[in-house]
Amino acid sequence: MNSAKKRSLERSRRAARVRKSISGTTERPRLCVRRSINHIYAQIVDDVAGKTVAHAGSTGKEFAQKVSGKKLNKTEVSKIVGEMVAEIAISKGVKAVVFDRKGYLYHGRVKALAEAARGKGLVF
Repeated sequence: MNSAKKRSLERSRRAARVRKSISGTTERPRLCVRRSINHIYAQIVDDVAGKTVAHAGSTGKEFAQKVSGKKLNKTEVSKIVGEMVAEIAISKGVKAVVFDRKGYLYHGRVKALAEAARGKGLVF
């Protein structure tokens, strides 16, 4: 098994282990982060109802309008996505969430997204 496959397998095992204990409710939905090489996505999920309350990513029209041609690094992009998902969630009445980092280390882009969401008023 090559190192990339091994790393991916280890991350998915960590994600499954964490996911056993984390569940989003109607009062505190789950803020789920997905990270790829070039982009980052966040969604707030109510696991009881099986609904996505809010979502934001670095590939949508809203993000393109917010950035409007600025040259940003990946951490700055993550901060903007965190702010966007927090604004959408608060406008829909969600104030507190449970953070699901999906097996990623709480470092770099994941940490930037979480801190930006906290800065906009989400509690977790």
